[in-house]
Amino acid sequence: MPAEKILSESQNDTGQVQRQVKLPFLKSVEISIKSIKVRFFRSLITTMSLVLAVSFLSFVGVSNDIANGMLAKKDPELRRQLENSGYDLKPGDLSVGSSPKQRWLVILSLLVCVVGIVNAQLMAVTERFREIGTMKCLGALDRFILRLFILEAGIQGLAGAGLGALLGAVFSLFNGWLRFGLESLKSISLTSLVVSILIATGVGCLLSLLGVFYPALIAARMQPVEAMRVEQ
Repeated sequence: MPAEKILSESQNDTGQVQRQVKLPFLKSVEISIKSIKVRFFRSLITTMSLVLAVSFLSFVGVSNDIANGMLAKKDPELRRQLENSGYDLKPGDLSVGSSPKQRWLVILSLLVCVVGIVNAQLMAVTERFREIGTMKCLGALDRFILRLFILEAGIQGLAGAGLGALLGAVFSLFNGWLRFGLESLKSISLTSLVVSILIATGVGCLLSLLGVFYPALIAARMQPVEAMRVEQ
């Protein structure tokens, strides 16, 4: 790679010329992927917590889509099956929403997931003190370190949230088939199913990014000398 694409020059307050590392975005992605591979099992544990939380969110959303599809057919027998299954339906209701219990369970699971991500990322920052210090000594800017951590979290978040959303949808469809038969699968709208999966995936990615933001700031603001002093 030509040097001019990596190095740029700037002047500080004293007029001295300083060299700064300025890597392309794709190179940052490559470094982030390599870092995930090196810490694969640690990344896997963080990702699995996200998978479980997002799968529960997806399960609830798709289950409601199945119930709404059954109600949309206006079949008294299907409505009776939903009522017998525990859905609180009033006369004239054509849709169901998440119960307060479901909403609290989803919120708590997502909060636990965020706390787990923050904890794992803080430990990752501690493990990588020397690596961060070395990069900063070589000229890496604060925004470059911040970008690396956010990219790693984004990749893990996309993989974990996508897998969790698909698993939750599959289990929800299987549960609907066991409880209501094939009629439940025929009644669900493909559009609503895809929307629920995308919403769950988006929420998971957002949680992953929120969880890494504070640890990434700590890593970016770290002084090179302090980082290099730490004994591993």
